[in-house]
Amino acid sequence: MAIHDPISNMLSKIKNGITAKHDKVDIQQSKEKLEIIKILKNEGYIKNFKKVTEENKTFLRVYLKYDNVGNSVILGIKRISKPGRRIYKGYKDFDRLYNGMGTFIISTSTGITTDKKAKERKVGGEILCAVW
Repeated sequence: MAIHDPISNMLSKIKNGITAKHDKVDIQQSKEKLEIIKILKNEGYIKNFKKVTEENKTFLRVYLKYDNVGNSVILGIKRISKPGRRIYKGYKDFDRLYNGMGTFIISTSTGITTDKKAKERKVGGEILCAVW
């Protein structure tokens, strides 16, 4: 079965892994997904990730992050722009997410970045997802 929206599939796997309290989830690798995972790591939403190759298939193993009580660091993760409806915004139009504690992940002409870095660089783009 073909996956029509691989980013949405990745976000669903992370969300389902958090709900089931898994330590890690495996995601098929692509350049776009790798950049999103790097942002999640840099922003502190996941512990770590690594590339794993098994049976000639390369995928990303994402280690989920929990606090001392066992609650996930990621409270919510949502796909914004979808293949059927793309959402674009200029850097002046970025809203605050979750009272400034959340992050929008944006695909710009300079690459995939966070909303804060896009504002600094003064570039807009497609809002891929939101994490809080």
